[in-house]
Amino acid sequence: MDENKVKEFMNKVKSIEKGEKLDLSSGEDLSIGIMNLISIEEHLFFSAGKTKNTKYYDLLNEVRKMRVDLMKMMIKEYEGEVWCISKHLLGASMRVMEVGTKALKNNETEKAYGLFRKSYDLYNMCWALNLGVLDTKEMKAIKIPENEKPILQEEKTVFARVGTLVGKMLDCCRE
Repeated sequence: MDENKVKEFMNKVKSIEKGEKLDLSSGEDLSIGIMNLISIEEHLFFSAGKTKNTKYYDLLNEVRKMRVDLMKMMIKEYEGEVWCISKHLLGASMRVMEVGTKALKNNETEKAYGLFRKSYDLYNMCWALNLGVLDTKEMKAIKIPENEKPILQEEKTVFARVGTLVGKMLDCCRE
């Protein structure tokens, strides 16, 4: 991102902090619903494969249609691969969160926390992409310096920086 885009985004964040609230709570709820629909599609696919019962593919197709309709509500304008990138970011976020939950259940707290951070970063990246925080033409130019390690280092990776900025805009408790 160039400096002007960062300044423009920071001005948006400052206006939000001053009380000009951006209510994305419905969008956040919708995105979680979409994440679950993606997960259901995956489960139906594997159920069909394991049981050889094609009715699961028919259900998968119905769930997919619903997911597409709901994604149209969340992703109004996009170019290139943004639609698919958004879908995969949400799907990856859900799966990484589930792996983190299993690690937490197995008392692997450090591993779980790292996975939860990654899941949240993926989720925030989806929002950043769809709120125009990331310019898709400039995404190729994003490079993470060698000295910035992505694991458990706050505010240093592209994901962490974007997540912090988007996190200031999102407030799921606002009705």
